[in-house]
Order: sequence, then C-alpha cells, then structure tokens
Amino acid sequence: MSEDPPVSTVDVCIVGGCGRVGLPLGIAFAARGLSVVLYDINADAVATVNAARLPFAEPGAAEPLAEAVASGRLRATTDPASVGVSEHLVVVVGTPVDEHLNPDLSAVPRALDRCAEHLRDGQLVVLRSTVYPGVTALTEKLLAGKGIRVDVAFCPERIAEGRAMTELFALPQIVAARTPAALARAEKLFRHLTEQIVPLEPEEAELAKLFTNTWRYIKFATANQFWMMANDFGLDFARIRHAVAFDYPRAADLPMPGFAAGPCLFKDTMQLAAFNRNNFVLGHSAMLINEGLPLYLVSRLEDRFDLSELTVGILGMAFKGGSDDPRESLAYKLRKILALKTRETLCTDPYVADERLVDLDEVLRRADLLVIAAPHEQYARLETDKPVIDMWGLTGQGVRV
Repeated sequence: MSEDPPVSTVDVCIVGGCGRVGLPLGIAFAARGLSVVLYDINADAVATVNAARLPFAEPGAAEPLAEAVASGRLRATTDPASVGVSEHLVVVVGTPVDEHLNPDLSAVPRALDRCAEHLRDGQLVVLRSTVYPGVTALTEKLLAGKGIRVDVAFCPERIAEGRAMTELFALPQIVAARTPAALARAEKLFRHLTEQIVPLEPEEAELAKLFTNTWRYIKFATANQFWMMANDFGLDFARIRHAVAFDYPRAADLPMPGFAAGPCLFKDTMQLAAFNRNNFVLGHSAMLINEGLPLYLVSRLEDRFDLSELTVGILGMAFKGGSDDPRESLAYKLRKILALKTRETLCTDPYVADERLVDLDEVLRRADLLVIAAPHEQYARLETDKPVIDMWGLTGQGVRV
C-alpha cells in the first residue's frame, strides 16, 4: 500500500503483549525510546505489568520494565481499541497444534478478527508468531477483505526464554513482506533493536522459522538416541560426547541428552510435517524419540529398582533449566508414568507455581530415588545419599541409568 502511516498516539501496539514473547519485545522497544501499548486478554497479567512487575521470570527484564512504566513509555490494557492508536501493530499470539497434531491456521487471523474494527488504514501489521506457511498471505487476504488498507510483514521472533533481553538486541532480525514499502517499514521498526536485518519473502521467512525450531528438535533427538544406545550397552554417553566434541568444532553442537520440551520445538516440527503433507520421516522420528524419552527412562529404572516399593522424587517440573514455565514439560509426562509404577511420586520445583508440588527438603527426606527432570542449577549441588538419576550430566557423576 502507498498511503502515509496514520497519525498515532503510540509507536507500537503488541497483541498478546503481556506474554513471554510480547512483553520482552515491548520492554525492548520502550528501552529504545518508543512508546508501547500492550494489548492482552489476560487481565491479571495486564494489572501485573501496569504495576511494573513481571508476570513470569525473565532475567534482565525487571529493571527496564519498571523504568518504561514509570516513564509512561509502556502500558498494558485489555481494551481492543488500543490496536487503533499505533503506527505499528505486532501480533505475537500462540499458534498451537490440535489434538491430532494439525496446525491451527486460524490463531493469528482470529486474534486480528477480534480487534479488526479498530484497525486503521495506513498501519503496519507485523506477524511475529511462528506460523504455518501461508498464514501471512491468509492475513493479507483477511484484512483486504474487510476493506482495511494496511501493510503486512512477517518478522518471526527468535529469542530463547531466559535470554530475551540479550537476544532481542544481539540476534539478526528476519524481515519479510510482499511489497518494498512494507519491507522498508518493518526494517525501520526493527532497526531500533538491531542493525542486522535479513530480508526474505514471507513464505521463505515462515519456513525459516519452522526450520530453525525443527533443526533444534532433531538435534536433541539425535543426542537422546545416542544416549539410549550407549546406555543400553552400559556405557556413559557423557564421556563419549566429551571425546567426540573435545577440540573438534564439527561436533561441538552435539547436545547432552534430556527432555526436549516446551511450547515451540515439538509443535513447530509438527507444523512443518503438516506443511509437507505429513511426509517428514525425520521429524516424526524425532518426535517418537523425544516424546518417548520419559517412558524409556522409567523402563530403565524398572530394570534396576522395584519401583512399586519406592517413593520417587522428580526434581524440576519446568520444561527447561532455570525457567518457571511448565508448558508442555515432559516432567509431567514422567510424573504420570511413575504414578502408575511407584509407591508414591513427589514433585518439586524452585520456580514453577503448582499446588501439587512440595518443597525440595521434603522430597529429599521422603524419597528413596531421585530423578532430575529439569536441570535447574540448584540440583547440581544436591547433598543426598539417595540414588540420583541425572541424564543431563548436571551433577558430573555420569549419565548412565
């Protein structure tokens, strides 16, 4: 489109702005001097942000959030009319797969449809959610069909939880749009965060993000399969991996084993599989390995222990170390399996809020066997005489089970 941007009261409105992707982005823009409004349907999160508090853990975000709120550069709201007061609208809503592992193509269009009556001609609409290829085009069609003349860009988020306030400024930004004008506007916006811009076509960028997450998921599956192989022969994968990677750059990215979980990697691998008409043997194999790891772990424990006579403690329920995020955590899958096998299963986590969890001291006192399910650094220094199952290599005592 060629119209001038609208006269706006704020620079950026972020839809889904109080979540783990939207809030760090809003804080980052505000830290660079832009005015930001966060639109979110979660009233509790909105109130928390407006009180200058984080609704979740994100290192390095608390201080700039407080500064941004105090200065008036950042505020949160549940009012959908807020999307109409900005020059740039950034959409970061979640894009789940359903119970059949099919992508939900309507998540982003549905979020925009809820507030479409407030959109104005001349705005730049940036999709930042990880989307199924073609959703950018679907969004363009949706908005054009409503007679809304806006520019649309796809600029996928690339941060890892716990590193957002570093990576938003350090990582290159992929920017994609259908027209040169939209591309230039998106590039100008994200140059507030980084000078490294990588331009692509929208469909290329959509695949680039799915490839990125799927590649990580497959790497984790490879490490987990290697670990199982070594483990089944009574060998310590940690020692083997050290030898493979030591001063050998071509193997430096071989991960340690562990639960490959969370809200992104598995889901985006399945989105990529659906895009390729479910002809993705490598991705489906990675799913079977990673999702099957809790069951493999329990089967190995059954070979060594009479679980029916034991109380087992699960240490860490977040989906990764140092996080308070339990979404799609395989620790909960492990808990379900062990609940059927053990005398009792106790779970603990220093960060996750869950009324079913108990204190670490109680787990250490009552459990006969301990399993590290999330590699929180606190567990590297456990003082216990109980057997500790540590597939992560966190304790430095080997990873054989």
